[in-house]
Amino acid sequence: MFSDKNAKAGVAFPQGFKAAGVKAGIKKSGNLDVAVIYTEREAAVAGVFTQNAVAAAPVYVSKDAVKTGMVHAVVANAGCANACTGEQGMKDARGMAAITAKELGCDASDVIVASTGVIGVHLPMDKMEAGIKKAVSELSETGSQNAGNAIITTDTYSKTCATEVEIGGKKVRFGAIAKGSGMIQPNMATMLCFITTDASIDSALLQEALSEITEVSFNMISVDGDMSTNDMVVVLANGAAGNAKITEKNEDYVKFYDTLLSICQGLSQRIAADGEGATKFLTIHVTGAKSFADAKTIGMSVAKSPLVKTAFFGQDPNWGRVICAVGYAGVPMDPEKTVVKFGGIPVYAHGVGAEFDEDALRKVMAEHDIVIDIDMGAGNEEATVWSCDFSYEYVKINGEYHT
Repeated sequence: MFSDKNAKAGVAFPQGFKAAGVKAGIKKSGNLDVAVIYTEREAAVAGVFTQNAVAAAPVYVSKDAVKTGMVHAVVANAGCANACTGEQGMKDARGMAAITAKELGCDASDVIVASTGVIGVHLPMDKMEAGIKKAVSELSETGSQNAGNAIITTDTYSKTCATEVEIGGKKVRFGAIAKGSGMIQPNMATMLCFITTDASIDSALLQEALSEITEVSFNMISVDGDMSTNDMVVVLANGAAGNAKITEKNEDYVKFYDTLLSICQGLSQRIAADGEGATKFLTIHVTGAKSFADAKTIGMSVAKSPLVKTAFFGQDPNWGRVICAVGYAGVPMDPEKTVVKFGGIPVYAHGVGAEFDEDALRKVMAEHDIVIDIDMGAGNEEATVWSCDFSYEYVKINGEYHT
């Protein structure tokens, strides 16, 4: 689904979108830290946000913008989360929208606002204003890469993609940028994701699609079990492709939905694989459950276990830690019916450890990508969770994050 050829185009790949990323001095590192995404043509908008009760100011401002159904722009910064900052924080988040709107000639309610970084610190609004003005002046169809780099924090790289499909006889483009590496636990993660498309689709239908897709993509990843205050995934659809507007769940909707699903799941996997200090990408596939909820609960229990994660970092096939996490997940289970496999090799079955080829399993544990299959033997439902290991570097990154 992801086109390497156009990946750098990211959010500026769809017709009518421009982007930019600049240095405003908000990040201590001095790297790019303010991004703007813009479409002159009004775009239908949908968004899904963190469920943390301690939500950051930009989350509230962006929720209000999404409620209008249509927007023109996104403004985002890294280096300061603008979370737990009281009335001043709300004033600053609204100020980001107002400054951006003034520079672009639209209403403040047409601007999505996002922030990521350290919690409890006020935005330096003088730097922010200068950064926004500079970003707007540099908006271009080649600016997505800088915009992507301007929203990352502890990520090792900016997640981006671009693809094109035919919908209603028209070529429709999709592009995205995302960040996420730590504090990753649904619902959702320390992640920002901005997806653009030139498809024409009803905003209510777009919201329904995104909400459903988030449940099987961004809400299926875990790096460390911590839910952040600033998470959001937002989709803008400006209709520039000229397809007949999608207003019902017809064939065109299915194509749109499947493309958006592929993008969101692909970005989710990249975020999990780029977990702070990660050396392994873990796919936990739970089958034979009575319900999707049960399968997800079991998968998340394994994904969040520090003992499981450290075992995989050490390339130790300690299946006992996995079955232990399954057992305490809170889902009724029969150990005699449960089977656990690492890389397709059975390691636990019928209530005891299975006999296996140690050399073959050693090769599995040495791989970067490892699949953990868990068959509960209790039903027909399944779920897939994506995660990573815990390394020494994870502790170092988070021990030194604030200081």
